[in-house]
Amino acid sequence: MKVTAAEFVKSAFEEAHWVEGDLPEIAFLGRSNVGKSSLLNSLLLRKGLARTSNTPGRTQSINFFLVNDAFYFVDLPGYGYARVSKTMRSDWGVMAEDYLSSREQLRLCIQLVDARHEPTALDRQLHEWLQFNDKEHIVVATKSDKLSNNKLAESLKKIRKTLAGSLVIPFSSVTGKGKDEVWGQIQSHL
Repeated sequence: MKVTAAEFVKSAFEEAHWVEGDLPEIAFLGRSNVGKSSLLNSLLLRKGLARTSNTPGRTQSINFFLVNDAFYFVDLPGYGYARVSKTMRSDWGVMAEDYLSSREQLRLCIQLVDARHEPTALDRQLHEWLQFNDKEHIVVATKSDKLSNNKLAESLKKIRKTLAGSLVIPFSSVTGKGKDEVWGQIQSHL
């Protein structure tokens, strides 16, 4: 897909602030520091549109990005970062679940996992929730450039076994690996 326009629209801390209208939405979900912002920037060919941070847990809102004036990328808060309060972690989970369970414009959930590690308990829990609730979804294994081809093949095998029943795409924001496959999935769900 050719991206001709991409802009940050708003951050929402509650449902009343979500964008209005009926444009389709693609949601990006994953634990803190898994590379959501890097994936978004890579797909949109914009370096600093989604802000990256060396400190996990920075995204504390649902962020909406309008793409080609035709659909939204929706960046949900990262989960699993231990150095925030339990209340804040709980609030993020409630906010994300409210969005995922009630948003009619949602067309595809893209769950990110780190290719270098086996999926965590929280990754598995989110995956089970998406499957149980019949949400269209794919899994993107980020940071795949940090592994040798053999190690990546081993890791993908584990991820596919752990998150069975989902398409898993290896991705690198550094090399662009997997970008066309991810866009292909997005386009097929718009």
